[in-house]
Amino acid sequence: MSTLGIQALRAARVAYDVLDDRYVRMGASLAADDEFLFGLIGAEAHASTRKIGRASGHKHVEAASPRDAQRVTGYFVGGISPLGARNRLAVLLDETTAANEHLVINAGARGTLVRLATKDLIRLTDAIVADIRVG
Repeated sequence: MSTLGIQALRAARVAYDVLDDRYVRMGASLAADDEFLFGLIGAEAHASTRKIGRASGHKHVEAASPRDAQRVTGYFVGGISPLGARNRLAVLLDETTAANEHLVINAGARGTLVRLATKDLIRLTDAIVADIRVG
């Protein structure tokens, strides 16, 4: 399968592995003061909207509605990726998550994931690494 996220990785000549996974409904995008951004955090953790607000310079941050997330990214909820999204959005990457050499993220379709080097994800998305976890 070739998604916009996978096409973005190919265009950037970044090494990656495609993985298939069972789709589980979860949130992906955040809305901050009428702007949108990606908050990326390991599946075992929970994001702190307060910390995301501080790291992004916004007073109020909340999860985007599925409709807004789809409209802004061009992806269906469950397959939203910061790679190849319709609009280039700010990306915050949790610092504990960023400590991993490789990360697995959505590739732009439900059930399609990519594993890539964390440094490549940061470079491609201009991600800001910050403490955004609860606790």
